[in-house]
Amino acid sequence: MRETARELVPQIQPSLSAEAPPPGASLPGPVRTVGWEQLIPAGWDPFKDLKALNLDALKDNDPKAEEALQKMRKMWDNAPINPLVLGQNLRLPGYVVPLEDLPDGMKEFLLVPYFGACIHSPPPPANQIVHVVLDKPAKRLRLMDVVWVTGPMSATKTDSHMGVAAYRIDARQVAPYTEKKR
Repeated sequence: MRETARELVPQIQPSLSAEAPPPGASLPGPVRTVGWEQLIPAGWDPFKDLKALNLDALKDNDPKAEEALQKMRKMWDNAPINPLVLGQNLRLPGYVVPLEDLPDGMKEFLLVPYFGACIHSPPPPANQIVHVVLDKPAKRLRLMDVVWVTGPMSATKTDSHMGVAAYRIDARQVAPYTEKKR
């Protein structure tokens, strides 16, 4: 049984408001902690167009396999966003994928939902990649560090050598990931 992107990302807590803020609205009050599931719009299925293909029957050198991969990549690179997260001051956990490594530190990176995304495997859908921009370089960030990123979420598409991000957070804070013990 194939896992879907919805099965690979953390579950929602807490739910977002029913309406997106108007364009240009200032940041809402408190920071809201969200999971990756909330970045996927309701009803979007990343495998919808591939379900008709019997992928198990395809061999790596089969032209149909390459065609299916290109179709999936195009669909995933243009994955729809969830407008309910836009303009929100969010806190999101994830793994760091550097876009640059300067002597002064890292000023921008991709935040991804699972270890190895964009590195050891094809990138996830664009709505599961966030381009994080820092106002000043962070010296202690490394590849695949697990962090919390806090800041305003926007729909800014970024096409990098590591993957296509559908979202952007101008980070107000990047902190090591910690989870409260239950």
